[in-house]
This record gives sequence, structure tokens and C-alpha cells, in this order.
Amino acid sequence: MKIFNWTYLFILFSLCWSGCSNSGSPQNGAKGDQEDVLKGSMRVGVDETVLPLFLENKEVFESSYYNATIVPQPAAEVHAINSLIKGETSFAVLARELTPEESKSFEQRSIKPFIYPIAYDGIVLVTNNASADTSFAIADVIALLKGEQVKDVKLVFDNVNSSVLRYFKDLGAIDKIAGNYIEIQTSSEAVLNEVANSVEKIGFVSFNQYLFLKSSFKELDKIRILSVLNDKGGKRRYVKPSQASLSTDEYPLKREIFALNYQPNFGLGVGFSAFLTGDRGQRIVLKSGLLPVTMPGREIIIRDRIN
Repeated sequence: MKIFNWTYLFILFSLCWSGCSNSGSPQNGAKGDQEDVLKGSMRVGVDETVLPLFLENKEVFESSYYNATIVPQPAAEVHAINSLIKGETSFAVLARELTPEESKSFEQRSIKPFIYPIAYDGIVLVTNNASADTSFAIADVIALLKGEQVKDVKLVFDNVNSSVLRYFKDLGAIDKIAGNYIEIQTSSEAVLNEVANSVEKIGFVSFNQYLFLKSSFKELDKIRILSVLNDKGGKRRYVKPSQASLSTDEYPLKREIFALNYQPNFGLGVGFSAFLTGDRGQRIVLKSGLLPVTMPGREIIIRDRIN
């Protein structure tokens, strides 16, 4: 459910109401301490594969609204969703929406979610620099996950409950992953380390995590990104992830990032959602190297004279 205009209208109304309450008599002070769209504390379940993007937004949001505290609960996708369903969190940033089955408990409690796309990410295939492979086909990834030896390689993932592995399970309609050619690590950084030290392995990480880690990864010179085969439309072309290839839909392993607000009340989730989908949040997405859902505007000042 995407309702951007109403969200901003509600925030404006709330700010006006808050201003009126604060300017009133002292007995209204208690109301001023209650949570509203830009004040209070909120725990957020975050898919750890998009944690860097989330933390950048959290930092700017809290520096702008000092009465607001966002408490991240980073976890693998499965655990982040379970926390949301159990009520341990009421807001999540994930690489998918909930399924109808996962949404049942909220429907039973008459909680209607507000769901907003905030960015486009991708899944990156990384190999050792000494490897002969410079490209890879999605069909080969699916075959290896099914236990078919189409390539003499092992696929390395960050977590058995990761959204990255789940992406390929959904893509290949795989119920159960075969363990023959799969290796599971503990984090995206561990995936890169494994690939840097082995020629026969291909690592899978989110584009967001790769962009974040590459500035600090000490063995960056030992790894490289593989091109991925895009054969849609009868044309065969090999594409690497970038803002440009995400924007043109040329990169075949593109995915969408969502903010899911399951707060039952009109609280901080509304304000944080508006920030993520607004101009400032989308500029943070653009700066991170991912693709914003809404391209931020550019202000051009034209002067008729030079000072």
C-alpha cells in the first residue's frame, strides 16, 4: 500500500497539533512527551544485507529530529521477518514484502501496513582475480543450487537465512537447496574473504554491502565482480551492477528494498517512512550508489549578473 501524499499531509497536521499543544498551558506538557511522527523511540528490523543504507538514513534522520531514536535490529531476512510477526519490532526494512501467510496475524489484529519502496539494489557475484571466469549465467547458479554440477565451482553465501540466497530460491522455484556446491559463511565480509583466498569459489553479496565493504576490504585487489548474462528479449549481453544498469533494468539480478510500517498507531514509523521516501532519504540512496525509487530533484540557480 503506497500513500505518499497522505503521509506528508498527516505529518504536517501532526506538527501543527504538536505546536499548538506545546504553546498551551503546563497541563499539556504530558502530551508533549508522547510519541508522535517525529518524536519517540522505535525498534526497526533490518535485513543485514541493506544495513549500510539503513544506518546512513538513521544517522541523518536522528541528527535532524533529535527527539527521535531509531534502534536497529539487524538480522538475516528470516529472523527480521519473525521479529516483525512476533511484535518484537513494528517496522522493518527488507528486500521483499510479507507473504499472505506471514500477513495473517496482522490481519487478525486489524493492523493495516503502510509499505513503501525506497531503493533498488542488486546481487553481486564476486570471484577471485586469478579465476578464468569473467561472467556467469543465472541458469548455472540455479543448477548448482539444485545439485547439478554444471561448473567446477562452489557458491558462497552470507547466511542460510539470507535474502540473497532466498532470492535465488524464489527465482528457480527451489524448495530445498542441495548442499553439494554451496558454502555458507557468517557475513558478507566473510564471503569476500573466502573468495579472495580461493580461485574455485564465487561469492554472493548485496550491491549495498559490496559498495560499503570495498573501501575497507584489505584484499580488494584479489577479487573482481563478474558480469551476469542477461538474455531477455533474445539478446545476449553480459552486465555488471551499477546505478545505470539498475536504472535501465539491464542488470538481471535487480531487487527492490521496502520500508514496512506495521505500527498500529500514528507514530514514529510514519515520520521515518516519509523521510526515507522523501527528497533527503532518496539523496542518501543516490549517494550510496544504489538506485532511488524517486530521483531527487536538482535546484539550478540562474543569475543575470555575477557578483
